[in-house]
Amino acid sequence: MTETRSVIVEREFPHPPEKIWGALTRSHLIEEWLMRNDFKLELGHRFTAAADWGAVNCEVKAIEPARKLSYSWDTKDLKSVITWTLTRTAAGTLLRMEQIGFKPDQTSYYRGATMGWPRFFANLEQVLARME
Repeated sequence: MTETRSVIVEREFPHPPEKIWGALTRSHLIEEWLMRNDFKLELGHRFTAAADWGAVNCEVKAIEPARKLSYSWDTKDLKSVITWTLTRTAAGTLLRMEQIGFKPDQTSYYRGATMGWPRFFANLEQVLARME
């Protein structure tokens, strides 16, 4: 079996899990902080996320409202899974994103994710600040 690498980003937000969940699961909000998409919060739903550089094919794998969301994130030869975990804290919510499945020879994908996800988190923070 080939060993794979993961990218993990964690950040505490001063918002309740339910508010962050909304930004993670509503298509028009996902578009604001991540990419254009046709996401639906339905187990097994297949959707596409697209940016100027290309698109990823996804499938919703797990849903635990305001706690956990997981979906595949596949493009070309990268087959990965993203899992969002929301944990209530005294100050708000600890949001953890883990993307697993980077093979040793997929350095460019791994580097892209390592650099990209912190930027997406910054975009998410801006979206959350604007949400009612």
